[in-house]
Amino acid sequence: MGVAVTVQNLTPVRVDDRKKLGIRSGDTVRVHQKIVEKGKTRIQIFEGLVIATKHCSEIGGTFTVRATMSGIGVEKTYPLYSPMIEKIEIPRRSKVRRAKLYYIRDKASREIKKSLRNMTMVNLTSAHAVEEAKDEAPIEADPTAAPAAE
Repeated sequence: MGVAVTVQNLTPVRVDDRKKLGIRSGDTVRVHQKIVEKGKTRIQIFEGLVIATKHCSEIGGTFTVRATMSGIGVEKTYPLYSPMIEKIEIPRRSKVRRAKLYYIRDKASREIKKSLRNMTMVNLTSAHAVEEAKDEAPIEADPTAAPAAE
């Protein structure tokens, strides 16, 4: 005769609201997270693509969000029922055929490499600038001449 422990009794979060969201892979989510700095609490927003969800109906359910910031891929894993998450918004839902979208990591790096391949190093200058550079070039001293006295 075990005691049934529900998620509702163990966390101060509105569990039913989080379950109704139905976060799944392919969703674009906006997570409002509480951050404590120097005794003050502020809200930080992280928006990205959900690439994985794990155990969302259980107390330890998590979801992983990936975003690209300044050309660098950033992933954060959030506990679904964490009291540090103020709000979760789902601005866009996408249809995906996989439960885990880990291939997105490789896909993003392949696209970057592909764009770098198409670029070429070019050193272009105007003809006028090249002529000025020749005129200003220092004249090398004759190596057979005696060193100048200072």
